[in-house]
Amino acid sequence: MKAPADVRPSPIAGTWYEGRAPALGAAVDGYISAAQLPPLEGKVVALIAPHAGHRYSGGVAGYAYAAVKGLKVDQVAVVSPMHEYYPEPLLTSAHRAYSTPLGLVEIDQEGLSELDASLKPALGFGLSVVARDREHSLEIQLPFLQRALDGPFKLLPVMVRDQSPRVARALGEGIAKVLAGKATLLVASTDLSHFYSQREADRLDGYMLEQMAAFSPEGVYEAEAIGKGYACGLGAVMAVMWAARRLGANLVRVLHHDTSASSTGDPSSVVGYGAAVILKTG
Repeated sequence: MKAPADVRPSPIAGTWYEGRAPALGAAVDGYISAAQLPPLEGKVVALIAPHAGHRYSGGVAGYAYAAVKGLKVDQVAVVSPMHEYYPEPLLTSAHRAYSTPLGLVEIDQEGLSELDASLKPALGFGLSVVARDREHSLEIQLPFLQRALDGPFKLLPVMVRDQSPRVARALGEGIAKVLAGKATLLVASTDLSHFYSQREADRLDGYMLEQMAAFSPEGVYEAEAIGKGYACGLGAVMAVMWAARRLGANLVRVLHHDTSASSTGDPSSVVGYGAAVILKTG
């Protein structure tokens, strides 16, 4: 890994979400306060949240972040897909911080170096750095973290190209080593099925969410492999599940599901969104 450069400017502020701080803060607070959570027992270890524009998936993401409203942590690991083509299997930011209209989010350089070092013997490769990337699925989580959490935190950002179980498990176990013994939170960024009818999306998303609720990274992978459910952040979800297990989590609660039809009014071709929380009970 090379030395970090400056600050990553946001390529999506003002389009994927509000571009001015007051409006963005109010919108995110509104999504979080509107969520109606069931009783949650235990400590929140990880979240699964969608990453479409806030207009489409913000209401669903609000359920995930309502579960950590007021939580104080030192580190947050956000694992997302990388939608653009890069040949490297695992990527991270070359910058020292992410910028959103709500301020800077400092990147945990020490944590990334530790993770890189742990991945190399396990996989034969580590993290590749990318500057000024345009990936939305990681950044879209940051305003929610900035508004939900109590105080600043350092960010451990990882973007996944190789979505194989081997890479996901090694990544998850490596992240768990970095976070062990600290006040931390994990976030897996994923949307669900893409461009099916509302009825078909409900079926596909329901099956995928069942695998998440079963706390089964193997089931999550198998669901997509056999075409019974889809998640564009498949590798991110599996990695976060493996990490959460290593950190003592033992329960997944699905909090909410919706589709883009709620925003567009068009049920003929929708994108699915789900929110879940991973807990350590007992």
